[in-house]
Amino acid sequence: MREQQHHKGWNEIKTNDSWAIFKIMGEFVSGFEKMSKIGPCVSIFGSARTKTDHKYYQLAVAIAKKIVDNGYGVITGGGPGIMEAGNKGAHLGGGTSVGLNIDLPFEQHDNPYIDSDKSLDFDYFFVRKVMFVKYSQGFVVMPGGFGTLDELFEAMTLIQTKKIDKFPIILVGTDFWGGLMDWIKNTLLDLFQNISPGDLDLIHVVDTPEEVLQILDKFYAEYNLSPNF
Repeated sequence: MREQQHHKGWNEIKTNDSWAIFKIMGEFVSGFEKMSKIGPCVSIFGSARTKTDHKYYQLAVAIAKKIVDNGYGVITGGGPGIMEAGNKGAHLGGGTSVGLNIDLPFEQHDNPYIDSDKSLDFDYFFVRKVMFVKYSQGFVVMPGGFGTLDELFEAMTLIQTKKIDKFPIILVGTDFWGGLMDWIKNTLLDLFQNISPGDLDLIHVVDTPEEVLQILDKFYAEYNLSPNF
């Protein structure tokens, strides 16, 4: 009897997994349809916990405004903290402000600076991450936690393995990123040779909005600006 109940429970799980495919597919279809219309954008990542009076919140606002002033849109994860700062800067600059929201139990909620027709909701992190990578012309990575590092290393891995076209990855804040970059260069590269020197070519560490735009413009002076299809 117990064995029959066990098999019944397992079969229900497998059935639920199969039906989840349709929900996943729906998120991809909706995301592709909306994101394909937005034009060239730069994604801004960073901590949801950063307060509005923090220097990196203010810096993210300034960077986002600078980005839209130069013809790009801004994509964020749609939540508070650095994400809100990115959308706020885009909104203040009168540019495209996109929010890719994720349903989380605690910290995530929509911020008020996302364009009403460019707010997308996701249940699956992996679907959301595809939208970031597919429709971004660059990553601006502010100080953050696990989620920020996850996005950063996924992008680096996809570029390294040539699964996506190259785009610039700009880390903002030498005081935050310096230790990580030292470890990558000294340990991953020099000591263990687990990466190649060229893997670091697209990663830049900066501190100002002007440096962010200089890197973006220099990169795209050499390429046709188009979504990463």
